[in-house]
Amino acid sequence: MAKKQFKAESKRLLDLMIHSIYTNREIFLRELISNASDALDKRYYLSLTDDTQRVDKDKLKIHIEIDKENRTLILTDTGIGMTDKELENNLGTIAKSGSLDFKNELDKAEKNIDIIGQFGVGFYSAFMVAKKIIVETKSAQTGESFAWVSAGEDGYTISPITKDEIGTKIILELKDDADEENFSEYLDSYTIQELVTKYSDYVRYPITMMIETSQPKKDKPEETETIIEEKTLNSMIPLWKKNKKKVKPEEYNDFYKSKFMDWEDPQKVIHYNVEGNISYNALLFIPSKAPYNFYNADYEPGLQLYCKGVFIMDKAKDLLPDYFRFVKGLVDSDDLNLNISREILQQDRQMKSLASSIEKKIKSNLDEMLKKEREEYEKFYANFGLTLKYGIYQDYGMHKDKLQDLILFKSSKEDKYVTLQEYVDRMQEGQEFIYYACGDSIDSIKKLPQMERLQEKEYEVLFFLDDVDEFAINILQTFNDKKFKSVNQGDLGLDSEEEKKEKEEKAKENESLLNSMKDALSSKVKEVRISSRLKSHPVCLVSEDGISLEMEKVLAQAPMNQGIKASKILEINPNHDIFKTLQKLYDKNPDAVKNYADVLYNQALLIEGLPIEDPIEYANKVCEFMIEANKGAVTK
Repeated sequence: MAKKQFKAESKRLLDLMIHSIYTNREIFLRELISNASDALDKRYYLSLTDDTQRVDKDKLKIHIEIDKENRTLILTDTGIGMTDKELENNLGTIAKSGSLDFKNELDKAEKNIDIIGQFGVGFYSAFMVAKKIIVETKSAQTGESFAWVSAGEDGYTISPITKDEIGTKIILELKDDADEENFSEYLDSYTIQELVTKYSDYVRYPITMMIETSQPKKDKPEETETIIEEKTLNSMIPLWKKNKKKVKPEEYNDFYKSKFMDWEDPQKVIHYNVEGNISYNALLFIPSKAPYNFYNADYEPGLQLYCKGVFIMDKAKDLLPDYFRFVKGLVDSDDLNLNISREILQQDRQMKSLASSIEKKIKSNLDEMLKKEREEYEKFYANFGLTLKYGIYQDYGMHKDKLQDLILFKSSKEDKYVTLQEYVDRMQEGQEFIYYACGDSIDSIKKLPQMERLQEKEYEVLFFLDDVDEFAINILQTFNDKKFKSVNQGDLGLDSEEEKKEKEEKAKENESLLNSMKDALSSKVKEVRISSRLKSHPVCLVSEDGISLEMEKVLAQAPMNQGIKASKILEINPNHDIFKTLQKLYDKNPDAVKNYADVLYNQALLIEGLPIEDPIEYANKVCEFMIEANKGAVTK
């Protein structure tokens, strides 16, 4: 039969496996057993939904055989088997879920980074230990049998064979030992037993193997004899159905890393069961780090869904709200309809009840972590806090009451994370607002001109460093009846009655100067006015309530940029020397104020991180002022 070639990306992966530099080769057995377990799930599910495919559950198992003489390791399952087309699709190409991600990450990976197991490379991992693989399979659905044979990169063949039992048999012809490469260890029964216990103890089908054991002779107890008997290597009790008091942390960690293709232990484990209107077992994990593609559009959130121990769905995204999409894990319920379709499942009343229960459990665990394990919560928040803030903003704020107590911000108080409740609890007497400032970094925010008066009064300011922050807070509007107030938006409420009166008088005295500057700037600003928020800086830009300057910057970067602008106001410090210069200049040459107004406006734009409309014109005007200053002239 003509040999077929692997796809290009499959060849790349095969090359990595065949010439692997990784030491964690043992995961091949975990992958093959997982595939066999999936095949058994499918056959059992088929037997429950198709009367013609009835099968005794006791006959569903995985058997491992070691043939030291021929250097082969054989795995046989009584699962659903594969047709020739399924062999082509499953073994001839990498599954879509892993191919591109693995290939892209491989291009960037350094040689000492172990990325095996992160992308579900599954069957291909067997080439790390095998020089040739034979797959013999008989499909439960068609009754036809085929063999898939490959020695790796040179391609594969598929041919019809005769096979009595339904299921799949995988024969691995192990590589020869060389130097420090000891592939013979996988022909050792103790090694295989250890690997099954380590990686696959949770598989609910028996994994069996013929084991040599010594026992006393019946007629001569003082002597021993060696017998060979079939032994089940795994406990067959799914980890999520065990009493959590009897599960060791390392068992959770190994299960998580094996099941969800992570290489680090989870930060938190949530293992519980519920009995009531809908009963279920759940084993949930919060990863210790965000997956590399977590904020990409192709990231697929969701929990694995089992019903009565039968696998239903891999990514049941309807079980998790989007703001808890970082949670991984599985749910096993006896109360769901086995025959239900995926489309109906999404609308199923029991599914909605299940999702609501899971959401409450995750929320309560995060609340508890925040109160009792603050350091751990802050570590979690550094990874996934952005998701919580997006949750407040999404769906027109429908979830804000659930999430507002979970969000944290750094603040001017101690540069530490603070909750909104903690901020409110330590507000100063008479403080009207919850103040915040936006910027790219804490240092840049601290240098903002608008921060000076607040720092002088020792009012705490929250630092908003993510694009979504101000949008989320605008959805909240208030917390504990305290309004949020940006340091560069509207009236900050800092002035005493005496200061307000003084400000009004100065504005009235300089009304013509301010109007002249406004006219010079035309539609660029709505108003030029005396500032009460500046102390040592000459000018700043602020905006009216509504779209802020920071929002304008964020929206300008959006793909569907509609040119939305903040209503800008140029504030000038009446106690700064530049204002005195403007007063003198206006008295002598009112028209000269126009250039000064333009330069000051552009400076304020730069401080806010906003673009200047005409950088060349701005640079030329600054140079002109420098030349004039060198002449000792006041006017241009």
